[in-house]
This record gives sequence, C-alpha cells and structure tokens, in this order.
Amino acid sequence: MIGVADMHLRGLAARTFLSLPTPVLRALAGGGVVYQGGRTLDPRFQYLASRARGAPALTSLAPIDARVASARLLSHLAHRTARGVRIEAVSIPRGAGTIPARAYRGADQNPGFPVVVFAHFGGGVIGDLDAADAFCSILAEVAGCPVLSIDYRLAPEHRFPAGLDDMFVAYRWARDNAGQFGAPTGRAAVGGDSMGANFAAVVAQETKRLNERQPALQLLIYPALDVASESASMTTYADAYPLSRAIMEWFMGYYMRPGDAPTDPRLSPLRAVDLSGLAPAVIATAGFDPLSDQGEAYVRRLREAGVPVAFRAYDHLAHAFTAFTGVVPSADRACREIAGLVREGFARGPA
Repeated sequence: MIGVADMHLRGLAARTFLSLPTPVLRALAGGGVVYQGGRTLDPRFQYLASRARGAPALTSLAPIDARVASARLLSHLAHRTARGVRIEAVSIPRGAGTIPARAYRGADQNPGFPVVVFAHFGGGVIGDLDAADAFCSILAEVAGCPVLSIDYRLAPEHRFPAGLDDMFVAYRWARDNAGQFGAPTGRAAVGGDSMGANFAAVVAQETKRLNERQPALQLLIYPALDVASESASMTTYADAYPLSRAIMEWFMGYYMRPGDAPTDPRLSPLRAVDLSGLAPAVIATAGFDPLSDQGEAYVRRLREAGVPVAFRAYDHLAHAFTAFTGVVPSADRACREIAGLVREGFARGPA
C-alpha cells in the first residue's frame, strides 16, 4: 500500500518539512494544486507523493522486502501511542498455534463498551501490528473502548482465506473473553482499514450466514470491498499515492489462490446479495484512493437494507491516512473524528 519513498525523509526531517506553510510545500512538490475528480489533495500528501516519484515501486519488490520497506517508512509518519493508553501483548489460540495481538486500553475506558477487534491494512500481503498502532491507540483513547489489534497471517505464505480466518477466530475469541479487557462478555465489534476492513465486513456477513450474534458494530476505513471493481475511482485515482491500481493488483496477485473467484463475497463483500440484518456501521473513505467508490457504494447498499450507517468522506486525504497521523494534521483529526463516531455508536447501544 505504501510506495517506496525516499528513505532520507525520516524522523525529525519529515516533520520539519511537512510543517512548512502550504505554499512552500506545494512549491517543493513541483508547484500548483493537485485537483482531481473534483477533489483537492492535502498539500502534505502532495509533498510525500512527490518525494516517492522515481523511487523503486512497491510492485518491483518481493513481498518480504516490501514489508520491510513499508514498515521503515511508516515508522516515521505516525504519532506515538496516545498518552494514558496501556498496551498489552496477547496470544489468541488458533488451532495448534496462536495469533499475536495487542490490546489497547485507555485511561477513561467505558466498562459498558465492547472490545473492538481490529485488522490492519496491507492488501493481505504487507503490514503488521505497528502499522495500526497509532490509530488503535487513538481509538482506545477517544472511543473509550478496548481495542484488540491482530497480527493475522499474510500472503503469499498464507493466501486467502488465511488472514480472514484469523480475523474470525480473533472475533469469536474476543467476544467470549472480553471480560479480561474490561468489556462485557458475549459481544465484540469488528474493524479495520483497507484489507482489514474487508475482513471486518466479511465477518459481519458470515456471522449472519451462520446465525451467530452480529458484531456490536463494524468499523470500515477506506475499505477494499470488491477485488474485481471497475468503478470510476479505479481509473480516476489509478496512479494515486500511496495506493495505486497497480499496487492493488499486485496485492491480489499474491493474496488470491489460483481458481479463486473475485466475485466470491468472502473476497468482495460488496457483491453479497442481501445486506439486511448486519451490524451498524461506521464507514470512512479517502478521496484520493482507487477504492473510494467501493466504500460509498457499501454505504448506499447498507442504508437501502435498513442498516444504520455513520459515513464520512475525507476527500482531501489519501488511502492509508491512519498511518500518517504524525505528519498530516488533517489525517490525525480524521482519525479522532472516526473514533468519536465509534464512541457515539456504542453509546446508542444495539440498533
């Protein structure tokens, strides 16, 4: 999801450059305003995109090298863990093994709010617990709920549906063991960004299919909901930073198995026939994102099916903005607003 940007842009240097006035940032990025599809890109994302031009593309790397490169870049872009948020390493049983996870608990946790099981971005190929660290700490701090971030298995070592299966195992485990995180036992919410949001949406659909209790809420941030999408945003923002259409196709080339049908709702939950009876949703999209149409389409379909949805479109931001909270102030504000919507959803109680 993250192109291999200039690795000299790091730490204090990144924050120093990105704190410059907007006209200076735009000049350093080549001048002018990036206006596309009726949207204007945040100047900090514009600058970051300009620094990434000419660098080796993520698609030129082997998955293991892409993971290292993206992790190094992201380590310089996100805020540190929010003050007052405690983090605990957790091991979730999975057959003969375990799923590594981190639990986040804020100082003002509401004992009546459910635990949120969260899956990070990365197309099912890259990403780790650190990629979601900043947002999960914001969510725990602002929403007042415990958050369980999972380190699910990645492709191509573990192709579909391995990561999705890990999400479902983690959801069921958290639902039944929520008390150890100070939350009510028997309920849990699901959430994620990009591919992690795909997992969250599928878990909600699968619990319905299996006649299990719905999650308390589904949090979907710039979700990947249709791996066969040919919507307008896939063309308009085909070359966007940090997620391009080529990178998305690269992900799916490793994530899917030969013979997998892209229209399978477990890969493309937007293609499910009946969305009625699903958990209330908080959905957020980024404007400069090939996937933006997918999130908006899911909002429409959920509402048509009678599912309550709180929706925010952050048209000036780019995909993966949850990982840019340390250098893009509007990304930090968006993450806090999203966490506030989750808090409001929990305060309303079951739909």
